[in-house]
Amino acid sequence: MNKLNLELESILKIGKVTSVKGRYVEVLVDKSKNSSHLLFNGEIIKNVSVGSYVKIAKGFEELIGKIDGEFIVEDKGVQDKSYLHEKERIKRILNISLLGYFQKKKFKQGIKELPLIDNECYLLTQVEFDRVHHFIKEINGVDDIPLRIGNLASEKGKSIRVGINSLFASHIGIFGNTGSGKSYTLASLYNALFEEFQGKDGFHENARFLFFDFNGEYSFGDCLSSEKRVFNLSTRKKLEDIDDKDKLPINEETLLDIELLSILASATEKTQKPYLTRAIKLFKNVQKSDEPLEFFRNILKKKVREVLKMADKDKALALLDYLIVIVGDDALHSELFQQIEWHNTLHFFKLRNGVSRELTDDEIEATPIYVECENYEFPENSLEKIINFLYTQLIIDVYNDKAFYEHIGPAVHKLQSKTTDLEKIIDFKSRHSNVFNDSNIVVVNLNDTNIDIKKIIPLILSKNAYQKQKKRYKKDNKQYLNLIVDEAHNILSYNSERESSTWKDYRLETFEEIIKEGRKFGVFLTVASQRPSDISSTIISQLHNYFLHRLINNKDIEAVERTISYLDKVSFDTLPILPTGSCVLAGLCAQVPVIIDVDKIEEGKEPHNETIKPTDFWE
Repeated sequence: MNKLNLELESILKIGKVTSVKGRYVEVLVDKSKNSSHLLFNGEIIKNVSVGSYVKIAKGFEELIGKIDGEFIVEDKGVQDKSYLHEKERIKRILNISLLGYFQKKKFKQGIKELPLIDNECYLLTQVEFDRVHHFIKEINGVDDIPLRIGNLASEKGKSIRVGINSLFASHIGIFGNTGSGKSYTLASLYNALFEEFQGKDGFHENARFLFFDFNGEYSFGDCLSSEKRVFNLSTRKKLEDIDDKDKLPINEETLLDIELLSILASATEKTQKPYLTRAIKLFKNVQKSDEPLEFFRNILKKKVREVLKMADKDKALALLDYLIVIVGDDALHSELFQQIEWHNTLHFFKLRNGVSRELTDDEIEATPIYVECENYEFPENSLEKIINFLYTQLIIDVYNDKAFYEHIGPAVHKLQSKTTDLEKIIDFKSRHSNVFNDSNIVVVNLNDTNIDIKKIIPLILSKNAYQKQKKRYKKDNKQYLNLIVDEAHNILSYNSERESSTWKDYRLETFEEIIKEGRKFGVFLTVASQRPSDISSTIISQLHNYFLHRLINNKDIEAVERTISYLDKVSFDTLPILPTGSCVLAGLCAQVPVIIDVDKIEEGKEPHNETIKPTDFWE
């Protein structure tokens, strides 16, 4: 024991505590401890350096800290001027931040005690260093399942493993400038996870992963998993060239959400949104009836009778136009007005070339528009069906003087304008609304869609999956859902001039609810972005684990610093100079922030995001 104490004194002891300011401590370094490495018990130990770890002994307690920086002061306590070396004239002071302590040979994060002045400070042995970097925690007395994610950047032979439950039962943030390795890290993490569990029945039954791929990086080949289901959405192709298997199965129930419908229609809060609410109520009342189709036909026929007996020509003609939109086309319009006409003096509709009197009920029922109402069939396309109900509610409101067409019409037209694009990406004929039918790993490739669809689809699918997961989880709490959003600034940003504040607020509130409340229902969010400063601070602050690649923009670094409490000064200072493929790992799955080199992905499973080499094509 005495021999060990002597070795510790002579080799590992580096100095004494001279100042304690909360968790920040200053240590005066012994003047003999200035070499870069030491040899102890056959092991090479890194000597005092910024970013390395130290142990402070306080009686039987062993406190662990990280060196944030160092500075020197002149040693004024020595009067002798005949120094052998100039370095003997100075004192070397270390700035150390306390991270945790050893308890029963295990590293525990947090501050249990603070050191005292003159407590001795030591370098860590290799065994102690490994304890600090052992990130596999016990859950209910059982060690978590380890998952290797890379190597410690400063110690190439030291692999870093994290607990699968600690990492994936959490919200994850992956941030870094373009070309820093952000997408590679995301693919590497999920590749490793899927390889570990792909063949297990419980994984297929109880775990679901939904990837939103804005740039088509994960949609091809075996990236992520050979068993993934990919929806290659496109708004640029012609409708007839798009296969139904590349359309999302979304049914009426999903579209009948008032907030979603308001957003699709760009509805105003006080005028158009109440109208949409009434239209949805009408739709549901019809669907709840014993014979929905006959019920709806009767509504249309009643409106035809009322309109053809109106005394207001302009309003009547407008309402007839709306009815024709529902049940017919331009040909029906021509046929109708070949049969009837407006009497300008007596103000009513009459038979063309007939006597000057109002139409009788029998004459109205013989008109082509009434006949079309009797033969009306619901469209197979759910969106077209909903639009027909919107026009029906518009007719009801305008007829009863509850609304003006000029106020309501633009919302309906806005929704109609999106019908073509939505038909290209949504299978409205689907009887279900579940993208996980064929696989529990789904990638939605948005690379070939326009900006509106890029914002709308992640919102629709995420909200729908979240609502279903809450119901499933209440019945069976084994269920797990992970929503992965790459290039998350596309949909989680405050800064957008292309959309209304209502749409922006609804979009952010939806994802903020998921990240704040989702954990209780087995729902977790992974966001990756090159612009963390653009993403809602509420979302960033609620993340549990972070993989931080190179960030150069000051606003991005400030956003990370402002919302992430796990990082130390050294880790922040390295963010602008991290090499490609290296990142800072911080959060609940890691006891201390560490810089790691992410593991290489097996060939053929990498994301498709290689930087072009122009010179390959210039010769």
